[in-house]
Amino acid sequence: MKDVSNSARGAGHAGSPSTETPKGSTRRKLLGQVGATFAAGMLGRTASASGQSSSSAGGAAGANNVDSPEGVSNSRVHKAFALRVSAAMNEARIPVPPHTTNGDEARYSDKSATYTKGLLQDGLCEVNLYAYKTLKTALISGEPDDFEKITLGGTRKLNCPQGGLTFDLEGSDSVQFGNAPSHHNQEDGVVVPPPPALASAAYGTELVELYWASLLRDVAFTDYATSSVANAAAQELSTMSAYAGPRNSSGQVTPDLLFRGVFHGETVGPYISQFFITPTAFGAQAISQQMTSYISHLDYMTDPSTFQQVQNGISTGLVNQSDAQPRYMHDGRGLGAYTHVDVLYQAYFTAYLVLNTLSVPLNPGNPYAESKTQNGFGSFGQPHFASLVAEVASRALNAVWYQKWFVHLRHRPESGGGIAHLIATGHGGTIQGKLSSNVMNSNALQASLNKYGSYFLSQAFPEGSPTHPAYPTGHGWSPPAMALRSRPIAAQMRANSL
Repeated sequence: MKDVSNSARGAGHAGSPSTETPKGSTRRKLLGQVGATFAAGMLGRTASASGQSSSSAGGAAGANNVDSPEGVSNSRVHKAFALRVSAAMNEARIPVPPHTTNGDEARYSDKSATYTKGLLQDGLCEVNLYAYKTLKTALISGEPDDFEKITLGGTRKLNCPQGGLTFDLEGSDSVQFGNAPSHHNQEDGVVVPPPPALASAAYGTELVELYWASLLRDVAFTDYATSSVANAAAQELSTMSAYAGPRNSSGQVTPDLLFRGVFHGETVGPYISQFFITPTAFGAQAISQQMTSYISHLDYMTDPSTFQQVQNGISTGLVNQSDAQPRYMHDGRGLGAYTHVDVLYQAYFTAYLVLNTLSVPLNPGNPYAESKTQNGFGSFGQPHFASLVAEVASRALNAVWYQKWFVHLRHRPESGGGIAHLIATGHGGTIQGKLSSNVMNSNALQASLNKYGSYFLSQAFPEGSPTHPAYPTGHGWSPPAMALRSRPIAAQMRANSL
């Protein structure tokens, strides 16, 4: 990966994002689409790029007609140059799709529905508009000096906005993924549809689900069936037409279906994948798969003071308290603690190690699978497989960061909770943003008030969310990319069959 963003003036705005507001997309719908489209389009070219001979490298014959730079006489250098030029030409021909936002940035001039965390704030859910202008100036110009002039509210830094300007020298550019299919790029579905608008029923439903998730943070997944809170959550979500999660054959959300995804097989079996609890090894280093989590029933950002400090990027002085007893993953707090400090691709790399522990056979399409004289190593072997997991994460991450910072700027769910608190306490008139009545009249919001004494969406960490926009998700885009990349590694298998 070569990052040449510092020389890219205005690279983030090859086309101005549209402010049209067609039907939105929930996180679940996005992941379902991405699994079959983004990963294939972005990552499906590595095999040809790592071809071992001219017969296995697609387009090599045509590429041989490319003139090498003056002074190049070595045949292999010429072939490498021709292959790279051919790949670049093919990528450049892929159309740039529209980048459609949910319209909230243009809809609310006070930016109350736009990502502003870490910038100087004037009040609850009210960014200082000059500070916001400094952010937008940097995003539009792409100049490193302008990013250094962004007006922050505290000492916490923004999370790598310039990463979205990275040029990748393999695969499609970040701008070539958007709100349209691209058959040129193996995309049969929309990759990045606009997220739900702040005032929509879809976003209200997302918040209801998140409030219930926060209230169930310390309930073991295996206890959902008997938990009164989980049953209440399932009952309320069943009544919400905008709920995009799985339902049973009767159209009901059951406790066992709460917070599950939409990929094939995700409603079958336990919540925690066996890849997450099966002991494995990293070479000679044993891995038990027991994790360090945080002490239960200790939540944050449930009062105006700490909420405002966090939005400004000011430390509250609070820290997470670790549970001294390592445990197997079993509840929402544990999953949150894991993603709080994990290396982004860590879960998928561990799954790769588990595949080796279980001696899962290679995919029969591996070019070395039937060889009588060779085995894979640097290509289609273990070092190659291990490096692919990290490599694909880097590519997916930079593509996501372009969408986060230079297209959508969607605010974090904790900000939605802040708006709910303002409205519910009679201060909704201080901002322009509004929420759907489906969340304001929800049982989830009332239950959160009963527990915390406020309407804020409680957080598992003192600092709340990361300081980057919420959509698309970094952790959310990696799984489909990783899943596709695992196909050359192991024979096809269902995770829930382990």
